[in-house]
Amino acid sequence: MSFAENMNFGTWINELGQIHKNLECTQDNTVVEADEAFSSLYAKSLETRESRQQLFLIGNGASASMASHIAADLCKNGNLATRCFSDASLLTALANDCGVEEMFATPLKQQAKKGDLLVCISSSGESPNIIHATKMARELGMYIVTLSAMNNDNSLRQRGDINFYVPAKTYGFAETAHAALLHYWVDMIVEC
Repeated sequence: MSFAENMNFGTWINELGQIHKNLECTQDNTVVEADEAFSSLYAKSLETRESRQQLFLIGNGASASMASHIAADLCKNGNLATRCFSDASLLTALANDCGVEEMFATPLKQQAKKGDLLVCISSSGESPNIIHATKMARELGMYIVTLSAMNNDNSLRQRGDINFYVPAKTYGFAETAHAALLHYWVDMIVEC
């Protein structure tokens, strides 16, 4: 049977709701409730804004698009200094000359500073360039937030100060769930 024969919209939206209900959050390697994780992210976001530090967002493919979209919203409506590495010339030059793993780590090394905020979005949680960026961010003393899905033991899920994991097994569900979490965060910041 095809997807269309197995799942109608009501079934699909219910599945998405279950994925959100089963959101798993950790903070400093401790399981926390979603509201506590978002409260900490909110506080760090306000601290970032008030101290005039930068917020970097990274992702690949659809996650890169989400990173760019959320960076625009938080800059325009949330009054945050945001950065998103989405320039094709920069990314292709770095991938070609330095290796794909360096696509985000190199510009972070050159532009980020201690206390800046890095948000990493990866459906698989295993993207080498995202993982490598978290290593650079740790070296720089950045605060790291991750959003991941797929396997509950993915590498990215262990690398943030705050980690949001959605138990989605397909890219469509993972990306949609991540977009909802990111928009919730934006709404928190814009409303303050």
